[in-house]
Amino acid sequence: LDWWHADRYCEQRFAQLLCEPQDTEQDSFSKLLQSHRIRGSVWLKERDGVLPKPKRRRGHSVPVLVFREKTDTKYVKVLSEFPALPAVTACAHLQWDTSTQEIATVFSYAVPAFMNEFQLRGFVDEEGFVRFALIVHGHHSPYLPVFRADRQWHHFCVTWQQENGTWAIYADGKRRASASGLCAAGPSAPQPIYGQGTFIIGQDQDSLGGTFRAKESFSGNITDLHIWQKVLGTEQIEQVRSCWVTEQDLVFGWSSNALELESTVQTVTTQLLCPGPVEECRVLEVGSSGFSYSSCLQTLPFICQYRKDAYWQLKRVQLESSHSLVSHVNTLAERTVIPDSIFTSDVQDMNLSVALGALDVLAMVLREGEMSMLEPSDLLAVLQLLKQVSDVEVQEGDDLEMLEQLGQYYMEVTELILEEQNIGTWSSVSQVIRGPMAVVELCDRMVSLLVPLLTAERTRITIQHGNIGLPRVTVKNLWFGYGALQRCLSGTAVSQHVAASGGGHKYVSTTVGTAVISSTLLGDYQEISTSVRYRLQHRAQVPGAGAVLPSHLQHHAGGMWSTAGCSVVMSLQDSTACFCNHTTNFAILLQVYEMQQTTTKEEFTLQTLTFIGCGVSFCALIVTFILFLVVRVPKSERTTVHKNLISALAAGEALLMFSELAKSNQVLCFLVTAFLHLFFMAAFSWMLVEGLLLWSKVVAVNMSEDRRMKFYYVAGWGLPVLIVGVTLATSFNKYVAANHCWLNAQTNVIWAFVGPVLFILAVNTFVLLRVVMVTVSSARRRSKMLTPNSSLESQIGAQIWATAKPVLVLLPVLGLTWVCGLLVHLSIIWAYVFIVLNSLQ
Repeated sequence: LDWWHADRYCEQRFAQLLCEPQDTEQDSFSKLLQSHRIRGSVWLKERDGVLPKPKRRRGHSVPVLVFREKTDTKYVKVLSEFPALPAVTACAHLQWDTSTQEIATVFSYAVPAFMNEFQLRGFVDEEGFVRFALIVHGHHSPYLPVFRADRQWHHFCVTWQQENGTWAIYADGKRRASASGLCAAGPSAPQPIYGQGTFIIGQDQDSLGGTFRAKESFSGNITDLHIWQKVLGTEQIEQVRSCWVTEQDLVFGWSSNALELESTVQTVTTQLLCPGPVEECRVLEVGSSGFSYSSCLQTLPFICQYRKDAYWQLKRVQLESSHSLVSHVNTLAERTVIPDSIFTSDVQDMNLSVALGALDVLAMVLREGEMSMLEPSDLLAVLQLLKQVSDVEVQEGDDLEMLEQLGQYYMEVTELILEEQNIGTWSSVSQVIRGPMAVVELCDRMVSLLVPLLTAERTRITIQHGNIGLPRVTVKNLWFGYGALQRCLSGTAVSQHVAASGGGHKYVSTTVGTAVISSTLLGDYQEISTSVRYRLQHRAQVPGAGAVLPSHLQHHAGGMWSTAGCSVVMSLQDSTACFCNHTTNFAILLQVYEMQQTTTKEEFTLQTLTFIGCGVSFCALIVTFILFLVVRVPKSERTTVHKNLISALAAGEALLMFSELAKSNQVLCFLVTAFLHLFFMAAFSWMLVEGLLLWSKVVAVNMSEDRRMKFYYVAGWGLPVLIVGVTLATSFNKYVAANHCWLNAQTNVIWAFVGPVLFILAVNTFVLLRVVMVTVSSARRRSKMLTPNSSLESQIGAQIWATAKPVLVLLPVLGLTWVCGLLVHLSIIWAYVFIVLNSLQ
């Protein structure tokens, strides 16, 4: 399977995709693969995954051309200018009308010399396949099958190049046909496709731009046509199919403004679903036991991995099962809805219709209550089915009434398995499913399927215990009755008070204090990176109850709750207002511990200060750098060191200002974190060099200037590259923080930055003290020589100024203002001080 489906397959069977084997496991693992005759590559899941796992396919809205029935009038003309094409690629999405088996012209390109200069034709064969043929310079390739005529959207690409007349046809990301010899007629060398022609969609041109015949016209829907003046490779075609259009050498990009439509041609806008982002996923090379990356959309072998305790519990549950629920549901459904074995892969592929039928029967069996209490195997079987249903992909044209009914059955089944009599059952599968919060996650995934039910006219739906609202941007909330989750949680939960860093106490408890326990913001099938402020209405007051602290569930950490990034804005007798935002600000760079929860106003102030401060600092650094060049300051060690410090600091601050934009893409966020680490580490290394340079002026150093500068460059840039490289090599999977693009403070990776910084600050503090001592001593001597009869007050004043001046000048140059960053977790005041001081650096 491809990586996404392999990962989903394992997850549906209460396992996970194989993680990278440890060094001690390599030999036994290699033997295991050899015993199954697995060669080449197998998929891996990275530990503490850096790679995101989108739950749904991406989508984008596109105008669709609708050609109803075959006609000699309907056509669409492309208004772009076409150059001569020594190579060409044309790609589009289309739905084929299966009501006729006559030949249809998808597009035709004609020039005065050749009416059939470049053309794509197709028809439906007797076996139900659409066969395509490519025509270039009047030469005709054979008709070859490319995809099934199943009324679904399919993506196709055709390529041709002048050299040897090599051509290929791709469908749904796979090459279906290819050959060579499709060249110009006659003894002359192969010619390119001529330029300045007329490109028509949906008709065959018997004269330039006209003379159409109904029997050769196209019938169906077509959209997203793009044409390039080069041959795209397989990976690029996969990218185009995944809605990432390559702009380089693009001759025509799909746009309503670049089309001339015949008056009877209809256009509609549809949400085109794409296979998923083209990303690279981790693979293990079986023969060499080395690791590399491949496109996640490739199909490769994979292995599901179980935790030992979970595996043995699954085995025990399987042996003790009577399969009463499974057999009852399968009998009523007249097919295998739920397999007898939890590990079995023999289950019918899920689509909307199959899922609805399965949940209908399951809900009926559970509702009738013929089994007073679910067996452990029954509970796991139900959860397995719910996982499959939540992973169903809604296709264009699916019946939305069925979708709404599916949502109702889904919520009903989840409610029934959380009944009080099943408390003991939940406890008995605790090693496999870490508690009923798994149901919350499944419902959260399921509600995402219901987005197509929303329209401009219908902006809100409510399905039993769930509602989603707003067109395009969707807020989905799930609520569960207090007792539903509380009963099942209470069996294993322990309430405890944990001391917080601010001296107060955090309340860590499984008491469900509100009905709303899951809220997500969605837009265009993707999560939106933004802050949310919301108010929770209190249903009833519990005497002596503490304030509500908003939090989010960490499903993969055994169902624990985390309050990171969320805060209480206001708590009243009847309601609580909350704010959640995971953002980066300057103050987190040296934050070794989690900072106390901040209010909305404080969070906003910190972000604003960071952006404005970094912006001002960045501009000042650039102006300074330009002045160094324009004013032609005499070349010296000091100006060279200053230029390098300016470069590193400016690059770091520029990245920091826009790091928030990278948060939605984890691979990009990883890269931003690595470069932030590198540039800020380099800035500190050059601050250390500034200190060493000062020291060389105070204490005689027997080293030539050339040798010193080589040493400075090694220290300024070589040291940061080494530190970042070693950190990445040893902590690759723990490198990035969960909530922002910076080093992970929870796994101590932050010390790869804070450790060297503390050392540099210590050295520079010593340098500063030494410089101040020399300056004060020099000032005292100068004062005695120049003004021997001056008063004691004036002498003290001169010495104070002699002390203050180097301190004020050298504090920012040596980076000593960064010490405030280590105090950020103590109070929000230090965050303000830290940001302001470093904006002035």
